Amino acid sequence: MAAPVAKRTLSLAACAAVLMAVSLAPVAANEEGDALMALRHSVEDPDGVLASWDPNLVNPCTWVHVGCNDDNRVNRIELANMRLSGPLPAELGKLEQLQYMEMSGNNLQGPIPEEFGDLKNLISMDLYNNDISGHLPRTLGNLKSLQFLRIDHNRLTGPIPRELSELPNLANVDFSSNDLCGTIPTSGPFQNVPLSSFSNNPRLRQGPGAYDAHC
Repeated sequence: MAAPVAKRTLSLAACAAVLMAVSLAPVAANEEGDALMALRHSVEDPDGVLASWDPNLVNPCTWVHVGCNDDNRVNRIELANMRLSGPLPAELGKLEQLQYMEMSGNNLQGPIPEEFGDLKNLISMDLYNNDISGHLPRTLGNLKSLQFLRIDHNRLTGPIPRELSELPNLANVDFSSNDLCGTIPTSGPFQNVPLSSFSNNPRLRQGPGAYDAHC
């Protein structure tokens, strides 16, 4: 009698594992859908490019301008040059598997949310040619996978956070045409960044001297 009981116990455990996996997937999809819907509600969309973003669909991977990985987790937002205007919502920081944020060439306004520092898998942040203002959040120093940070041609103010110089994979940055101030970092990945990537920031200065974030 022991064998059938053991077999039945194993079967129940297998079923439980399957049910758990099935139940977790919609939860993740719903959370990511909510994060993307926060963006849709936050911006003006005169051309209706976000019209396919339907909160009644379980999986946002079916939405236009959204890419997903093999696990049906959102890993790409492709919204460059879409005439969107309005602020970036903090909820986008919940897209844990996001790798590419392509939102350049719009009229996005307001600050970069501190919650974007939670995007631990982000490889590329393209927010250039917008109307983004405020300080660069120090939390961006948490983005250890980040390789491309292009935020030129905005209205950003304040210093370039020293934390960015500790990003191990950062290879391509552009801070030009903002209103940044203080000194240009020269350590870590900034050792190989051309000065043109900092141009048209009248209050941003090159050394010599120690890094200065007080401005």
